Amino acid sequence: MDFAEQVKSSVDIVKTIEQYVRLKKAGGSPRYTGLCPFHTEKTPSFSVHSSHQFYYCFGCGARGDLFKFVMEIERISFFEALKLVAERNGISMPKREYTDPDAKLRGALMEMHETAARVFQSNLNGPAGAQARQYLASRNVTPDQIAEFGLGLSDAGGNQLVRQFESRFAPEHLEQSGLVAKRQEAAGYYDRFRGRLMFPIHNETGKVIGFGGRALRPGEEPKYLNSPETALYRKSYVLYNLHRAKDAIRTHEYSVLVEGYMDVIGVYSAGVHNVVASCGTSLTNTQVRVLKRHSERIVVNFDPDNAGASATEKYIQMLLDEGLRVNVLELGGDLDPDEYVKASGVDAYRARLEKAPAYFHWLADRARKKYDMRTVEGRMDAFKFLAPSIQSITDRLERFAVANDVADYLGVDEKLVRDHFSKGTSERPSAPRRPEMPPTERLLLHSLLASEIARTQAIPELRDLSAVDRFVSRNVFQALFAIHSDGGVFRFSDLEGRLSEADRDLLSSAVFADEVLEEGKAAEQAMACLRSLKSQDPRSEAAALRAQIKAAERQGDIEEAMRLTKELDLKSRAASTITR
Repeated sequence: MDFAEQVKSSVDIVKTIEQYVRLKKAGGSPRYTGLCPFHTEKTPSFSVHSSHQFYYCFGCGARGDLFKFVMEIERISFFEALKLVAERNGISMPKREYTDPDAKLRGALMEMHETAARVFQSNLNGPAGAQARQYLASRNVTPDQIAEFGLGLSDAGGNQLVRQFESRFAPEHLEQSGLVAKRQEAAGYYDRFRGRLMFPIHNETGKVIGFGGRALRPGEEPKYLNSPETALYRKSYVLYNLHRAKDAIRTHEYSVLVEGYMDVIGVYSAGVHNVVASCGTSLTNTQVRVLKRHSERIVVNFDPDNAGASATEKYIQMLLDEGLRVNVLELGGDLDPDEYVKASGVDAYRARLEKAPAYFHWLADRARKKYDMRTVEGRMDAFKFLAPSIQSITDRLERFAVANDVADYLGVDEKLVRDHFSKGTSERPSAPRRPEMPPTERLLLHSLLASEIARTQAIPELRDLSAVDRFVSRNVFQALFAIHSDGGVFRFSDLEGRLSEADRDLLSSAVFADEVLEEGKAAEQAMACLRSLKSQDPRSEAAALRAQIKAAERQGDIEEAMRLTKELDLKSRAASTITR
């Protein structure tokens, strides 16, 4: 067994995927279900099979083993996924060189970012960090918070990281790190971040992949300078603090979205751990989908200024389009979340979060401020302003209830509202139906996949059974027969690897069907299915008995015909036991 198979055999795919997706066990079966992390959906179509160590999405067709999942979700190579899974589970990687250039680049960049984080932290804690520490103290950021969030200070001279990196990393890696830049008018490199307060940005596994740097000198622009896009860091995919917040988001069943790094640090440090922010960029659909993997509810708590209100208004529709349930918290007194927590305490902030109004109430208040509610035209404009977000509600009864509430609040005629929303949301065209396996065929496949004994006993007889040629899943069975002939250890991934795309879909849909095998009875059930199939085969013993019965009846031998009929009835009962 190679190292990858060793890792896969010792790591539970369910626990791996649960680090990214909320899963629920499907009754007493080995299946788990959740919202697919690879496409937008409102009802779960993503399934994980703990026995076969395999996942499949009925919505978008995503499928694979735990390495494929980690590769897709983290956007990394196979070697990097193997290394990540092994490290997370305390499995030592074998000492070997790897030649994948992408993996080499990412490995170098990861090491460079870890080095940079240590250097920045050392700078902040040293003599050069006095001004930055003074600024943090003025924002009531404690030494413990500085340490927990890994805050640091970049060197004002602009060559500290270059000196650290030049002797250790290839020039092409330096240029792609986002930490240093090539000089335009001279040879060599310089540090991208100089004299800035540094906020490390982590991926979901807690590795540093980028930085945000805040200016400390008066008038310096930009106020915040963020890492550029690199092989490690894609801004549209990353949320600040998610690696710390994701467990709390699942526990509390909602996330809190704030605007900036300092808001996250203040709110998180006060004890509200389900808080995240975008990394100095506009919120993207991809970031929203990342959040939705952990909870379908979100409270937006941006700064109470005009820019914060405009951003909230802009993002509500995006959040609704991705299927999230949205509440909006607007704090009074012109205080941002960090300031409010410090002024009023965490209990007051938690209470405000729990009572945050649904988005349409916030939008309705916003509309009343925007338009002249004393006129019919103003009230209609306010209604039109709200209509797209109300139309996003897929449940018809909920949509009408919200629309009527808003109409009453704005003073708009309810009949007009009902007429406007009577059509509801458009339905997506249904996907073509897959052919369904008959119960005996499906149960036989389940039994063979579950048990080596079942395969050993049933496959030799199944090979020559003409009924298999009429199976919906005949290609799956033929591949299974071929693997059995090859000998060795049976692996579900090997079977899937021999199939066409359509047959893989068929296999996946059968594996994740609501089929329950009695524990330890797979071989017995396989043989019962085999007997049932034999009884339907024209060449079977049952067919022969029927022919003998007809011959006896033609010859007038009623006693022999009755004896044969009784024998046939006994065989039919035994074969049909499994299908009841």
